[in-house]
Amino acid sequence: MIPAQFDYVRPDSLAEACQALAADEEAKVLAGGQSLMPLLRLRLSYPSKLVDVGRLAELKGVHDRGDHVRIGAMTTHDEVLRSPVLAAECPLLALAATHVADPAIRHRGTFGGSLAHADPAGDLPAVVLALDGVLVAASAQGEREIPAAEFFVDYLETSLRQGEILSGVRIPKLGRGWGFHYEKFRRTAQAWAIVGVAVAVRRSNGSIAEARIGLTNMAATPLRARAAEAALQGVELGDQVRQACEEAAADTSPPADLHAQPDYRRHLARVLTHRAVRTAAGSP
Repeated sequence: MIPAQFDYVRPDSLAEACQALAADEEAKVLAGGQSLMPLLRLRLSYPSKLVDVGRLAELKGVHDRGDHVRIGAMTTHDEVLRSPVLAAECPLLALAATHVADPAIRHRGTFGGSLAHADPAGDLPAVVLALDGVLVAASAQGEREIPAAEFFVDYLETSLRQGEILSGVRIPKLGRGWGFHYEKFRRTAQAWAIVGVAVAVRRSNGSIAEARIGLTNMAATPLRARAAEAALQGVELGDQVRQACEEAAADTSPPADLHAQPDYRRHLARVLTHRAVRTAAGSP
């Protein structure tokens, strides 16, 4: 299909982009376009204007900022998975980026675009949630920091306000002693997750001192598996880990669609969480 008519602007600075977006309530930001363009072609989205931020160098790159890593919103998935900074400081993000679609999409799609699109079946929102990321929104009034736990509001809906553009994400460094893993169950290599699990585990004296678990496609937004996190605290590696991971599906509301029913997704969440925790904890 052919998209509905819209205006197009390509600003030269983030400030100019914010002004263009604030001036039109029906305007949308165009980043990599891997989510927006299909919606336009199917006429599921009718923006009056596209604000193309693709040329804004200030929105790109991965930067070590001491106690955290800042990832520009226009950094591509491929740049995320190849970043030596993320490999050293936030390996869970680099690992999860390898699961995003296929190489062609990863070279065009952007880290910030994936988060702003807020599809609960996307891989990266649950990872940023598990890592307690902070999303930075820019507007004509300045910057606003939004904790990941407050950013995802509903299906394809975020807490970004009119006139705000996601400019970057801050990921706190967890330091030594942490292990990471991302498990994803999907129909084909390029498909969205039926269920995905992002895990960070800190071990101490042969047991799990702390666990962080983000769930993909288990509700209208990405979720933290808080019950499983609490159950895993202080648990020694072994059968107790499996029992604790049975809590992974607690307080979830997975969707029903052509690919899976809610009870099957809950089963997958428990199984994948157990696999991810064991891998992250270095257990055979």
